[in-house]
Amino acid sequence: MNLFSRNLTLTALAFSAGTAFAAQLGNDAKASIPKDVQQVIVVDYRAMQNSSAAMALKDRVLPPELKRLETALKTSGLKVDQDADTLAFAAFKSGDGNRIVGIAEGQFHTGAIMANFIKNKTKVEAYRDNRIYPLGSAGMSVCFLNQTTMVFGERMAVHAALDARDSIIPNFLQNGDMVNEMAAVDSKAVWSLLDQNGTQTMMKSVLGQASQLADYDTVKNRMKSSRYTMDFQNGVKFDMAVVMSDTFTAATAATLMKGVALMRKNSGSPLEKSALDSTTIDSNSGTLTVDYSSSDSQFASLLSSPLFQSVVK
Repeated sequence: MNLFSRNLTLTALAFSAGTAFAAQLGNDAKASIPKDVQQVIVVDYRAMQNSSAAMALKDRVLPPELKRLETALKTSGLKVDQDADTLAFAAFKSGDGNRIVGIAEGQFHTGAIMANFIKNKTKVEAYRDNRIYPLGSAGMSVCFLNQTTMVFGERMAVHAALDARDSIIPNFLQNGDMVNEMAAVDSKAVWSLLDQNGTQTMMKSVLGQASQLADYDTVKNRMKSSRYTMDFQNGVKFDMAVVMSDTFTAATAATLMKGVALMRKNSGSPLEKSALDSTTIDSNSGTLTVDYSSSDSQFASLLSSPLFQSVVK
């Protein structure tokens, strides 16, 4: 499973905004993510709300799964739009299904929220020492871990998050590989981590027809994980790193991606050629790197181009 039905690398764009602050998760939030997480995205939610570029892009690339979660959050009456500072989404396997859980951090008026639940005679579910409440009318649920952290999503996803936080099942803090990768990105305002399966899915989408080549099978099986960051502080900047098992594989993957970029450049419009000229593909010490930067106006124009549509479809 991947977290979204569209190109994973572009989902971060949907939440990106110009900010100098880091989107770092607290320990309660990290502990609420099951160990076998396939992708986690963390964003500065307050900055996103203030970025017209991020909001415009979100309308184009935000997949249905996250639209449901975001809508439930906004229509819940919890005033999360005002109170949330950091928002995270984590995709993981739980039992026989695939789940997505949302985590919000901020300064929540939990006393007033609980009083409103009581006033409306909201039906509460007791789950060990936790209290789970319905989140609007979309079939979602929410649980406050403390005054600054809540988990939300479908009921079974919330249960899994609470099981992780309560040490019933292993949690993210016990995933050494992911924790180590997080140290490379969590100083950024927007960041994401993907496990091996998520990385393979994402790279197949990025490479398109080139993923049918024999060289790709060799590369695919040697992908270990990936991470990316994005911000709009000075124009648009996107950085991605795909960790491979060895330097040769990373160089092969870089060659494949450069070939794809060249083919798209030869058949693209002047705008698309300019975007590809602003993209640097390289490899270093077993890691494939992709870096893109442009002005706000150039990126706004790129949103409606066939190249962009082919990447996010």
